[in-house]
Amino acid sequence: MPAPVTRARRPPGVVALAALTALGGVLDLTVSILALAGDTARAEASTATIVALGLLGAGLIAAAIALWRGSNGARIVVSALAGLRVLEAIHQATTPEGSPATAVVVAAGAGITLALAWTPRADRWFQGDRERDLADALGGERRTVRARAARAAQLAVQTVVVAATIGLTPGVTADGWIAALLAAAAIALVTWVLQPVWLRIAGRFGWAGALTAALFANATTVGLALWLAPGVDVASPAWALVASWILTVLMTLVSWLFSVGTHDYLLVHATRMAMRGDRPEPDGVPGVLFVQLDGVSAPLLEQELRAGNLPTIARWIRGGTHTWTEWTARVPSTTPVSQAGILHGSSRGIPAFRWWDRELGRMVVANRPDDAALIEERVSDGRGLLADDGVSISNLFSGDAGRSFLTMSGMRGGERSLGPSRSYAAFFTHPAGFARAFTRTLGEMAKEVWQARRQEWRGVEPRVHRGGSYVALRGITNVLLRDLNVALVIEAMMEGARSIYVDFVDYDEIAHHAGVTRPESLASLYGLDAVLRTLEQVAGAGITPREYRIVLVSDHGQSQGATFLQRYGMTLEELVAAHTGGRALDTSHDEETWGRVRLLVSEAAAQDSVSGRAARRALRRREADAATDAGASSPDAGDGPALAVVGSGNLGGIWFTESPRPLTLSELEAEHPGLVEALATHPGIGFLVVRAASGPVAIGPRGLHRLATGEIEGEDPLAPFGPGAASDLARVAAFPEAPDIYVNSLHEPALDEVAAFEELVGCHGGLGGWQTRPLLVHPSEWSLDETLLEHGRLRGAEQVHLQLVRWLETLGHREGLRGQGDDAPRGVGEEAAATP
Repeated sequence: MPAPVTRARRPPGVVALAALTALGGVLDLTVSILALAGDTARAEASTATIVALGLLGAGLIAAAIALWRGSNGARIVVSALAGLRVLEAIHQATTPEGSPATAVVVAAGAGITLALAWTPRADRWFQGDRERDLADALGGERRTVRARAARAAQLAVQTVVVAATIGLTPGVTADGWIAALLAAAAIALVTWVLQPVWLRIAGRFGWAGALTAALFANATTVGLALWLAPGVDVASPAWALVASWILTVLMTLVSWLFSVGTHDYLLVHATRMAMRGDRPEPDGVPGVLFVQLDGVSAPLLEQELRAGNLPTIARWIRGGTHTWTEWTARVPSTTPVSQAGILHGSSRGIPAFRWWDRELGRMVVANRPDDAALIEERVSDGRGLLADDGVSISNLFSGDAGRSFLTMSGMRGGERSLGPSRSYAAFFTHPAGFARAFTRTLGEMAKEVWQARRQEWRGVEPRVHRGGSYVALRGITNVLLRDLNVALVIEAMMEGARSIYVDFVDYDEIAHHAGVTRPESLASLYGLDAVLRTLEQVAGAGITPREYRIVLVSDHGQSQGATFLQRYGMTLEELVAAHTGGRALDTSHDEETWGRVRLLVSEAAAQDSVSGRAARRALRRREADAATDAGASSPDAGDGPALAVVGSGNLGGIWFTESPRPLTLSELEAEHPGLVEALATHPGIGFLVVRAASGPVAIGPRGLHRLATGEIEGEDPLAPFGPGAASDLARVAAFPEAPDIYVNSLHEPALDEVAAFEELVGCHGGLGGWQTRPLLVHPSEWSLDETLLEHGRLRGAEQVHLQLVRWLETLGHREGLRGQGDDAPRGVGEEAAATP
């Protein structure tokens, strides 16, 4: 239990501030009462104005009491009122009808109030140690001459932006440029005061409240500020709404101009919000933040480090705090396989991203919440990577974390939700949150449209069509979800979680559609480097309950190439159907890319709020529709076998769904003569894997490789794919869930290209190219365990899991979990045994 907060003796300046505030309130209240009682004053001012003056006086008296008790919120309100009085004084002094003498008196009184409120002794009275540490840590780099000059230039441009907003909004007028300057200051003051109010409102109503507040809080703030700003007139609330969004768009452009990224604003705001709770007692054990850079390969990392395009990671490597290595992802090289292995120590029974499950009689898709929960149930033994006070953020699986946020599988035995309402309400209501993220999301969508057209104009090859829903998807994943993830990570760090694992899918998503090393894909990677700088600032600021070490890991890489359809004019499904007359199962609705967006809706439904209940009703209807769709997606009645043909990048899977068990090679030949030969000799297929009496066998156009014995007849079809291909394929082909036929596309070594069985120019799942070459960046004092290495590298996500667990144990984590199997000797490539 945290120790009670004790305050020093009340400073004389605070006593004077409270007294002056109370005196001002008494005077305003007295004048209001006298005015209401007399006829002369009523003739000079409206009743509404007099009543407002009285309410202001009563509010100042209440604020004085709060100041006496040490309320920092009251200090902010009083300071904002003083600031507005200064603005009014400036306006009076600069207009012909104003009184300079009166303006000087008013400004002097307000100046005294501000001076008393913001002395160092007052700061110690109104602020806790953590808030002062935050201000020192985050404000240090802004105290340089260069930073101050940039800030001054930015404020000047902001004034121009406010003036432009007033000029562009027909219902808003100002009497000069000084009024625009005062309006800019008024907006800052009102935002300072009202944001906590909107935060409380948003928190009460969950996601709907947060989204509503994101729209109307900005309008209310800007509208009230423009109404209070001297020399500015707003015709109606509707025009205030218009002005607020014009201002948001223009300010976002200014932020880009001055390289003030969203994360700089988000860093300050999210950290302040996280500091509102009780500070956990430190236990002396360092924490670890695991950041998954989804789809980033080790060769790509090396290329960009050498080019100097990743300044944060490069500074770590050059400075000696971190080092990096490459590890080998097993087949299938997909996120569910790697994340299950990294987070739970086992990926058994996961033959692809999506597959036909004979036991269930349906498709299983890893990024569906129910299916992700099913997979986790199969692979988890309760001792995952995050089992010791860990937090899972934006992953497919929880790693047995005590808290899961935006995690597809939910969490066994814990709270399945995005977290308390304040976790996301703060993000959505602050100008650094939803308003900026929404504007930047629209900008990202516009950028995607332009970049896709530019690829076409330049004749860039290979490429795929980029349009439709992907335009919105890119904006959401590359801006909105990224910022929300950053906010959730900062909150987890401020709460002192021992281990945090977060997945950023930005690069992976864009590279799928744009290409592995295309400018837009690399730009998203550069953005993630900026995210790491933000998280590094939090970790190094001394404001978290424990120190944090940062580890970077990727789940796979990506390989590039024209798709199978582009090369040969038919899909893999059409090729199989042509040789079998099969009836294909419709898997088109199982789109991998929208899993994260669907999860946001699922998370919203888990909230105990007004919007949560509404979302649950919507989800129940959606699930009923999905069940109907699942029945409709069964193969149509007719001649020929029922087929499920699924592509996971350049790895294809073929299931004959009417068979209760996997078919062997002899059965395939008997039931579908010529199919295996047609596939094995197709120019777009490198090899296929089927079950034979002697075990799984890889078959190519001019030879075969018996995976169980290593016997090779003719040319080895696996020779171009590396020495570990045979063992990987033997392992995955032994899964009961494995397809009747695995198909791997061709690999063109000249350009290191493959042919995806999906319409993606960048892909992963099979063998060939960079897709099996993920990265691991870790503190340089941590060494790799030699007993886990195969030919100098970690091979398989399960070995990465063991290495990460051993590093955690070295730091003092997992004491209650030791002796249960994690630290037992295990051979290279051996997996943890999951508890059913």
